[in-house]
Amino acid sequence: MGFKVIHIDETDSTNQWLRNNPALSGNKGRLLEEDAQEGCIVVVAAYQTAGKGCGTNSWESERGMNLTFSMLIHPEGILANEQFRITEIVSVAMCETLERCGCKEVSIKWPNDIYVGDRKICGILIENRLQGMTIKDSIIGIGLNVNQSVFKSDAPNPVSLYQILGKESNLEDILKTFLTAFEAAYQNKGTCLAYRTLLYRKGVEARYIEITDRSTDKSAEPFTAKLTDVLPDGRLLLVDQEGRERLYAFKEVQFII
Repeated sequence: MGFKVIHIDETDSTNQWLRNNPALSGNKGRLLEEDAQEGCIVVVAAYQTAGKGCGTNSWESERGMNLTFSMLIHPEGILANEQFRITEIVSVAMCETLERCGCKEVSIKWPNDIYVGDRKICGILIENRLQGMTIKDSIIGIGLNVNQSVFKSDAPNPVSLYQILGKESNLEDILKTFLTAFEAAYQNKGTCLAYRTLLYRKGVEARYIEITDRSTDKSAEPFTAKLTDVLPDGRLLLVDQEGRERLYAFKEVQFII
């Protein structure tokens, strides 16, 4: 695949930087067709002033302490209706990276949060641009907590490698490890089984809340169910205590941690 890595000191968000940088984008921020055709562009920021999570979520990160970066790729052989495969590839690659760093109990909280035990260590934001039946390009934003020792935001359960391992880690080494794992997973494209094996709470009865109004995040009463699978289109399959199957798309159900 090949990676062109660009280091910058500060930006609002690396996803936004890739989308709007004049050298990489055309009018109105549209990515040029020839961008990154020879490989993958990776932009790494020492600090993000407005790091994004999914929806309206933000990402807390001290300057120079964590790994905050985005990748621009042009997927080949992945159709628009198969775009969840990119989520599988990235998530599995990050789990492998953390395991190589010495973490145990690494899992994927559907759809693409990476957990160690019951605590979130990594967030992933994927933005795909479609062209007809195929994916034209993808921007993959990743925030990995590495050397930060204290989290001051109201995020409920963050954790860092430093807190887990009791020592600082080299950001560049972790990035290289991830890119190697990502390339292997991307070339394989057979990561669906690994993704499902790594699912947080798979086969375990746990509490969930169904979102009844996605515009306001209005929720129904909590319920208990067992996570059994994720379908190829990315929908989550739960089986409740009455034996009923419940299918949810992203933002239609929340885990109670």
